[in-house]
Amino acid sequence: MKVIGLGDNVVDKYEHIQTMYPGGNALNFAVYAKRMGVDAAFLGAFGTDAEAAHVQESIEQIGLDTSHCKIYEGENGCARVTLQDGDRVFLGSNRCGVLRTHGLNLTADDLSYIQEFDLLHTGLYGFTEGELAKIKELGVPIGFDFSSDFTEEKVNEIVPLIDYAYFSCSHLKTEEMLNLMVKVTSMGCKLVLCTMGDKGALLFDGLTFYSQEPKLVKPVDTMGAGDSFITCFMVNYMNGKKEGKLDLEQIIKKSLIEAADFSSKQCLVDGSFGFGKVY
Repeated sequence: MKVIGLGDNVVDKYEHIQTMYPGGNALNFAVYAKRMGVDAAFLGAFGTDAEAAHVQESIEQIGLDTSHCKIYEGENGCARVTLQDGDRVFLGSNRCGVLRTHGLNLTADDLSYIQEFDLLHTGLYGFTEGELAKIKELGVPIGFDFSSDFTEEKVNEIVPLIDYAYFSCSHLKTEEMLNLMVKVTSMGCKLVLCTMGDKGALLFDGLTFYSQEPKLVKPVDTMGAGDSFITCFMVNYMNGKKEGKLDLEQIIKKSLIEAADFSSKQCLVDGSFGFGKVY
């Protein structure tokens, strides 16, 4: 299986320890998939500052394919972060730097490259909405992370163009979350996955709701916990369907358990995936 993260990369600057770590939703997906043994790539935009250089050096060590990434003059994506009892707290950002100001501007060659993959992951911070219709035409399954900042307008705009939808729903009442999940599947999504922090996760495939309890640990850093859950679930789910040894219900349940275990281990890692550098 081959997967690709499309969109954002950042450095998360932990102000209380003056240390920056590479991360970003799309990049995290690619890194976690790679660490699970999957052939993974990242296609995004880098700036030309020290922060961009650190992310690029880290990715090179991990061994991700970044052959189609863009480089634009200016600031790389950067967020300011601190920790409170192991829980990451965002203090501000430059909203993905050059990615926001320049976009991805996918070429015909980029689209031909993307067509080689079995799953594409992107999200609300990837500034890829303008590219989704082109990718949908390729027939590559698209997963989209709406995070917690989604609006009804964004849901209505994006859901018809994607196959799998992910939401961070700790802030929603149960009824609001269930209504959202039913709406999204009725608009054509095959699966909708809602993560709820220490309350676990809920999944709906249009017919059945599945609940997954979290595997609770004392966190060192919760950065990337939701991204790691989504990545692990989708890799196991797609692999399970490809192998065809289990029925769909068994695949979903097994994949959710694997994801809970994987994301609990992520909470013991500094930053999204390590590679801290003092700034």
